Amino acid sequence: MKLDRETEALLFWVSSSTTRPLWQMDHETARAEYRRSISKTDVGPIEIGSTRDFEIATPAGPLPMREYIAPVPSGAGILFFHGGGGVLGDIDTHDTLCRALCLDTSATVFSVGYRLAPEHPFPAAVYDGVAALEWLTAAAPDLSIDPARIAVAGDSAGGSLAAVALHETKGRLVAPAAAQLLIYPALDLRAKQPSRKDLVDQFPIPEDMLYWFFNHYFGLAWPIADPRAIPALYEDDSGLPPTLIITAGFDPFRDEGFEYAERLAAAGVPVEYECYEGTVHGFMNMGRMLRVAYRSMRLRMGTWLKEQLDGPGA
Repeated sequence: MKLDRETEALLFWVSSSTTRPLWQMDHETARAEYRRSISKTDVGPIEIGSTRDFEIATPAGPLPMREYIAPVPSGAGILFFHGGGGVLGDIDTHDTLCRALCLDTSATVFSVGYRLAPEHPFPAAVYDGVAALEWLTAAAPDLSIDPARIAVAGDSAGGSLAAVALHETKGRLVAPAAAQLLIYPALDLRAKQPSRKDLVDQFPIPEDMLYWFFNHYFGLAWPIADPRAIPALYEDDSGLPPTLIITAGFDPFRDEGFEYAERLAAAGVPVEYECYEGTVHGFMNMGRMLRVAYRSMRLRMGTWLKEQLDGPGA
């Protein structure tokens, strides 16, 4: 396995940068730099039908949401959690990805502006994720969405929040979720897997970056026995929806995604797993530079989601 040409070019470009690494910055400066970086690597604007920003009421206070409506809505919905290690990222940094999911599936996408650390450490984001999923399934009819046709999706740390939200709401939703899409998810902070050991220096999340995330998100006492922090610790994976897990070959989280796919399959969950071998973590936010990986996996995700959301029972 080796890096593809576009990823090699990206890494050469990164190596010539004079910008300080994010883990050497305070969290506010890192957030601004993260937004600036994504603005350079993300694909251009994607036109859809319309968007709407609003808030929902939760026990912790108002929770920001953005709704993405397709030109011809299908009546399905996708709840999306952005990545960024629980510290970086927001609705705007993942706006293009949500627009792509909306356009490619005709589903209405809801992007969750969950609370970030260190201002709101673990498990604040988990509570927000659970509240968002419970709200969407309950409010679906008022939003012209079929509650039985809702998928949950997320990338990186957002993939972990998506997985946890489904576990934590199992048996409590108006209707079970129809699908789960996890894009290079962060699922096990214990660093047991070979990819975490073999790729400790890999852009864009070398080990220094990972520990910066974990220390901001979890504080000094990492919850290494809490499945809300490590979804691989949930004892019962049965009853979860059909799942697609996407990873990258040069991603420290690669093996976490593969192991989680195996766990779900062993519990009887329909699972598909795909590793885009030649590239790195975060490639769906780098479509301007990693064009082949982006286009390939965008097509894969959109096609799969449509199959789950617009199947025979839709």
